[in-house]
Amino acid sequence: MNGKWKTGTIGTSYGWVVKEFKQIDTLINKLKANPQDRRMIINLWQIPYLDTGALYPCVFNSCWDVTDGKLNCMLTIRSNDLPLGNPFNVVQYAVLVHLIAQVTDLKPGLLTVCISNAHIYENQVEGMKEQLARKSEALPAPKLWINPDIKNFYDFKIDDIKLIDYKHLGKIDMPVSV
Repeated sequence: MNGKWKTGTIGTSYGWVVKEFKQIDTLINKLKANPQDRRMIINLWQIPYLDTGALYPCVFNSCWDVTDGKLNCMLTIRSNDLPLGNPFNVVQYAVLVHLIAQVTDLKPGLLTVCISNAHIYENQVEGMKEQLARKSEALPAPKLWINPDIKNFYDFKIDDIKLIDYKHLGKIDMPVSV
C-alpha cells in the first residue's frame, strides 16, 4: 500500500473511492431526477486505486433500480467470507437501501446478493457447525428503525438507526482469516 496512508486505515479501499468520486451523491441525484435511469451504479473497483488500498474490494459493485416506487439493489461480491463477511455485508447494504430510499422518497425494495467466490475457511468450520446447530433455536428478526425526520443522507447519525428487539443466542468464536 502506498505510504501516504496511516497505518491501520484501509487507504483507497471502500469508502474513500465512494467519497472521492461522489458516488452516493450521484446515485441520490439520479434517483430523484430519473428513477428509471439504468446507469445507477456504485463501483468500488477503480483500477488506479486498487494498489493504494489495504485490499482489493470484496464487495465492489452495486446496481440500483426502482420498480413500482421501491428501491432495489443488486450487490456483486467477488470474494466473501460467509461466516463473518457475509452477515456484515448483507446488513450493511440492506440498511443503505433503507437510508437511500428514505431520502429519495422511495420504499425499500429488494436486495439481491451475487457472490462469485463464497468460502468458509478451515479455522471457521467448528464455529459454522455450532451456528448451524442453533438453527432450531432461531429467534424472531429484529425491526430496523430509521429516524423518519432525516431527509438528507449526510444528516444521518448513528443514533438515527436502531435495531429494535434484537436478540441473540450468544457469541460464537470465529477467527478472521486473511
